[in-house]
This record gives sequence, structure tokens and C-alpha cells, in this order.
Amino acid sequence: MIRYAAPGDVPAIVGLVRELAAYEKAPEQVELTDELLHAALFGEHAAAYCHVVEDGSLVVGMALWFVNFSTWVGRYGIYLEDLYVKPEYRRNGYGRALLETLARTAVERGYGRLEWAVLDWNSPAIDFYKTLGATPQDEWTVYRVTGDALTALGGGAS
Repeated sequence: MIRYAAPGDVPAIVGLVRELAAYEKAPEQVELTDELLHAALFGEHAAAYCHVVEDGSLVVGMALWFVNFSTWVGRYGIYLEDLYVKPEYRRNGYGRALLETLARTAVERGYGRLEWAVLDWNSPAIDFYKTLGATPQDEWTVYRVTGDALTALGGGAS
């Protein structure tokens, strides 16, 4: 069953994010806490959304996303930040069902895009995404400012 996340799902979602980070060989980079995720999904200024997959009473997968905007298309879109299904629950159609749910949400809301990033070495994910009709945007390079560089760029404000 796929549904919007509820406040009680936060610890399970944080656990899935940590599993994903370990798979992506970067577990030490996760700063997410239950409190931070709860605020992002359910707080006064919530700006993120999450769908979860339940198998029985267990949360075994999730798609965490937010709304973006394309000036070229002139419409909102969905940016999928994280898609993860526990390894022992893969090959049951859960990943596809999560992406179908997000695509349906985008279509119903009149959004113009559903997009995400994938690590270059993650061939199983890349192969899966291609079966859905997703195409890589090879002409774009992602840039990021974080940590001390972000603080410096922001004029030292904290």
C-alpha cells in the first residue's frame, strides 16, 4: 500500500534515508534527525512531502519529494529527492508504484515535470529508470554550496 507519510512514520523514514546513504557510500553525510524531518514534512513551514510503501504494517520504502518550478515550462514540477525500497522488498513493484504515484500527482496538478538525480555508478537504478521512459539530462552538471562555503557566500550569517 502506498500512502502519504504520517507523523508516526518519521522514525522509519529516517531509517530508510540512513540505509540509502549507506548504499550510496556516504552514511557519515546524513545529518537528518527525526525532529528535522518532522518539521520538514509536518511543521509550520513544511515544504517537503513523502509517500511510503507499507508491506503489512512495516514501512519498507519511500519517495521524499518537493515542488519546484520551471521557468522554461512555466509550471511547477516534482523533484524527487530520495527514492528507496529496502533490498529484501525490491522486485515487488514498489519502486515503480511510488514513481507512478508521483507521476499521477504531477499530472493531476498540472505539473510539467518529474525529475531526480542518480549517481553515475548506480546502474541498477539507471536501468530501472530507463524502463519507465526516463531520460538522462547529460548536458547539466549539479553544483552545490554547503557548510563553510554556504556561510561565507551568505555573508557570514548563521
